Amino acid sequence: MVYTRPAGWLIHWTKQDEGFEAAMSDDFMLDTDDLERRMEGAIASLRTEFASLRTGRASASMLEPVMVDAYGAMTPINQVGTVNVPESRMVTVNVWDKGLVGKVEKAIRESGLGINPQLNGTIIMLPIPELNEERRRELTKVAGTYAENARVAIRNVRRDGMDQIKKAKADGISEDDQKFWESAVQEVTDTFIKRVDDALETKQEEIMQV
Repeated sequence: MVYTRPAGWLIHWTKQDEGFEAAMSDDFMLDTDDLERRMEGAIASLRTEFASLRTGRASASMLEPVMVDAYGAMTPINQVGTVNVPESRMVTVNVWDKGLVGKVEKAIRESGLGINPQLNGTIIMLPIPELNEERRRELTKVAGTYAENARVAIRNVRRDGMDQIKKAKADGISEDDQKFWESAVQEVTDTFIKRVDDALETKQEEIMQV
């Protein structure tokens, strides 16, 4: 998002007889792109956390948080095998390296997804059990907690932006410039908070869908 700052002022004061020159400026530019990138990081983390919530319907994205100890490094599961959804309640992982099948199975079991892997050669089958009403409501609360954590992260970025503006005000920017930048930061914050709210609403509807 691009913001155009109101015209500021620039004063040059010269005393040639004393060989002295001083310059003062309120030419302050807040890096709103940086604030947006950091807020986007909170959204990305929220998506990953939402993907880890099992809804009763098979989805390849539910395995995105799973990391496998492969070749001496923790590796995303989709980089060691092909994840497919052949049925509405079945996810499969076709592990490319036969030697990693055991490690992939172990990673899934320990992921907290609550799914028991079934082996068929290099293919790991993951049957998704249906959720009862009580468990669905519990998951909507967990989703709400994840969303609130994202809001807090976004507000922390907002606070950092506001602190930069306060410092610039102390250094001499005009009150108009201060109000302009504060409005810009608030606008960015409101946009990202709404994205969190919309994502939460969609996820909770998905969880409650039978």
